[in-house]
Amino acid sequence: MSARRDAVVTAARGWIGTPYRHQAACRCAGCDCLGLVRGVWREVMGNEPERPPAYSMDWSEPAREEALWAAALRHLRVRPVTAETPGDVILFRMRAGAVAKHLGIVTRAGRRARFVHAYSGHGVVESALSAPWRRRIVARFAFPEEG
Repeated sequence: MSARRDAVVTAARGWIGTPYRHQAACRCAGCDCLGLVRGVWREVMGNEPERPPAYSMDWSEPAREEALWAAALRHLRVRPVTAETPGDVILFRMRAGAVAKHLGIVTRAGRRARFVHAYSGHGVVESALSAPWRRRIVARFAFPEEG
């Protein structure tokens, strides 16, 4: 695994225990799933390449717009959905027919794969990347190696 990927995993695990706060991106104080990825970006890469606009809990659903996916395509490297490497950013579609709008960071690959993510009612946790979670993955990305 590359030094960049190691740094992403270490940074993501450093956010575990951060409370869930919609639109926030501050380790220990609060974040949502996008805020987790933004915070890890700042720790590993430096300044964020863009700041998201204010968004609601149903962000991009009324317009059926894949806003989160589009943003990931602008700043992260696309990886094959079936490839699995620690440090990957994974994008989930939580319901069939809904826009993809949940993110996580893979911390362990293989049979006992795990990922760090933030979600309402739980905060930032490390979870097993179980079959129900895997079925929801629609895209996989990696942080750029340069930057």
